[in-house]
Amino acid sequence: MNWKTTKLKKLAQAFLSVKTTTDMTSFLRDLCTLEELEELSGRWEAVGLLNKGVSYREIAKQTGISTTTVTRVAHWLNHGEGGYKKVVGE
Repeated sequence: MNWKTTKLKKLAQAFLSVKTTTDMTSFLRDLCTLEELEELSGRWEAVGLLNKGVSYREIAKQTGISTTTVTRVAHWLNHGEGGYKKVVGE
Protein backbone atom coordinates (compact mmCIF):
# COMPACT_ATOMS: atom_id res chain seq x y z
CA MET A 1 0.00 0.00 0.00
CA ASN A 2 1.32 3.41 -0.96
CA TRP A 3 0.75 5.52 2.13
CA LYS A 4 2.62 8.57 0.83
CA THR A 5 -0.44 9.88 -0.97
CA THR A 6 -1.07 13.34 -2.37
CA LYS A 7 -3.55 13.92 0.46
CA LEU A 8 -0.93 13.09 3.08
CA LYS A 9 1.64 15.32 1.41
CA LYS A 10 -0.86 18.20 1.43
CA LEU A 11 -1.48 17.61 5.14
CA ALA A 12 2.28 17.61 5.79
CA GLN A 13 2.54 20.94 3.94
CA ALA A 14 -0.26 22.33 6.10
CA PHE A 15 1.66 21.33 9.25
CA LEU A 16 4.80 22.97 7.91
CA SER A 17 2.95 26.22 7.25
CA VAL A 18 2.06 26.72 10.94
CA LYS A 19 4.56 28.99 12.68
CA THR A 20 3.57 29.13 16.36
CA THR A 21 2.55 26.71 19.08
CA THR A 22 -0.68 28.64 19.57
CA ASP A 23 -1.55 28.40 15.89
CA MET A 24 -0.61 24.71 15.80
CA THR A 25 -2.78 23.84 18.79
CA SER A 26 -5.68 25.70 17.14
CA PHE A 27 -5.09 23.85 13.88
CA LEU A 28 -4.88 20.49 15.65
CA ARG A 29 -8.09 21.17 17.57
CA ASP A 30 -9.92 22.03 14.38
CA LEU A 31 -8.49 18.98 12.59
CA CYS A 32 -8.88 16.32 15.30
CA THR A 33 -11.43 15.15 17.82
CA LEU A 34 -10.55 15.49 21.50
CA GLU A 35 -10.05 11.71 21.62
CA GLU A 36 -7.65 11.84 18.66
CA LEU A 37 -5.70 14.67 20.28
CA GLU A 38 -5.43 12.69 23.52
CA GLU A 39 -4.22 9.62 21.61
CA LEU A 40 -1.65 11.58 19.59
CA SER A 41 -0.42 13.40 22.70
CA GLY A 42 -0.05 10.11 24.55
CA ARG A 43 1.92 8.56 21.72
CA TRP A 44 4.23 11.55 21.54
CA GLU A 45 4.75 11.45 25.30
CA ALA A 46 5.57 7.74 24.97
CA VAL A 47 8.32 8.54 22.45
CA GLY A 48 10.07 10.77 24.98
CA LEU A 49 9.73 8.20 27.75
CA LEU A 50 10.97 5.37 25.52
CA ASN A 51 14.04 7.48 24.72
CA LYS A 52 14.69 7.74 28.44
CA GLY A 53 14.48 3.95 28.85
CA VAL A 54 11.24 3.92 30.85
CA SER A 55 9.49 0.53 30.90
CA TYR A 56 6.46 -0.09 28.72
CA ARG A 57 4.23 -0.67 31.74
CA GLU A 58 5.37 2.56 33.38
CA ILE A 59 4.80 4.47 30.13
CA ALA A 60 1.29 3.04 29.88
CA LYS A 61 0.63 4.06 33.47
CA GLN A 62 1.98 7.60 33.01
CA THR A 63 0.37 8.30 29.63
CA GLY A 64 -2.88 6.38 29.85
CA ILE A 65 -2.22 4.56 26.57
CA SER A 66 -2.23 0.78 26.36
CA THR A 67 0.93 -1.32 26.49
CA THR A 68 -0.02 -2.48 22.98
CA THR A 69 0.15 1.13 21.79
CA VAL A 70 3.44 1.65 23.63
CA THR A 71 4.80 -1.44 21.85
CA ARG A 72 3.61 -0.07 18.50
CA VAL A 73 5.21 3.32 19.19
CA ALA A 74 8.47 1.59 20.19
CA HIS A 75 8.42 -0.43 16.99
CA TRP A 76 8.05 2.68 14.81
CA LEU A 77 10.61 4.55 16.89
CA ASN A 78 13.18 1.80 16.30
CA HIS A 79 12.17 0.39 12.90
CA GLY A 80 10.04 3.03 11.19
CA GLU A 81 10.74 5.77 8.69
CA GLY A 82 12.92 7.73 11.14
CA GLY A 83 10.37 10.47 11.68
CA TYR A 84 10.22 10.16 15.46
CA LYS A 85 14.00 10.26 15.72
CA LYS A 86 14.28 13.31 13.48
CA VAL A 87 11.80 15.25 15.58
CA VAL A 88 13.21 14.03 18.90
CA GLY A 89 16.67 15.04 17.71
CA GLU A 90 18.57 11.77 17.59
